[in-house]
Amino acid sequence: MQICRTEELFDLSHTLAAPLFEGKEWPWQVLDELKDFIVKLGESLPAGEYDQPQPGVWVAKSAKVAPTALLGAPCIIGPEAEVRHCAFIRGSALVGVGAVVGNSVELKNALLFDGVQTPHYNYVGDSVLGYKSHMGAGSITSNVKSDKTPVVIKGDELLETGRKKVGAMLGDYVEVGCNSVLNPGTILGRHTSVYPTSSVRGVVPQDSIFKAPGDVVKRV
Repeated sequence: MQICRTEELFDLSHTLAAPLFEGKEWPWQVLDELKDFIVKLGESLPAGEYDQPQPGVWVAKSAKVAPTALLGAPCIIGPEAEVRHCAFIRGSALVGVGAVVGNSVELKNALLFDGVQTPHYNYVGDSVLGYKSHMGAGSITSNVKSDKTPVVIKGDELLETGRKKVGAMLGDYVEVGCNSVLNPGTILGRHTSVYPTSSVRGVVPQDSIFKAPGDVVKRV
């Protein structure tokens, strides 16, 4: 499943978390280490460029954070990022340069590359969102199976993740339509789009348009 490999999904030059991916063939392998990585990285950030409003929370001085947003530790909010009203960052979140965390958006154990947009009513848990990917209003990542068994990535073969919580891996420039659900273990290849109100599971190749289950076409 070449498409699922880290190098096929992401340009690592667009995240401060690039060292976290070293030696990891599959992107979901970073989820176990994300929390500790954020703490270590945060402690190394230059004080002249980042504020630390509370222990374990680092906010770039050029970022905009609404007064009603909740920033749970550990988290890093990158330069020029925007965290809007009533956003809820539960912790273990790294928000990249110029990224948007919108109103009533919830992040948990999530890595947002630079330029990511989660602007309205999104839930992003145990997920990695690639460079300039975008989640339409109300779209969410579902990160736990109903039977609570470990998540398996389902494509042309099965990949065991060994984790009960895995949301979605969005490649660079992915577009997710409004009110869509990305089921546990969803992988969306680079430059792929998802129609609004979709329920997506498994692996969708890069440069594709997901219209409905079983109806995926190549982008022209």
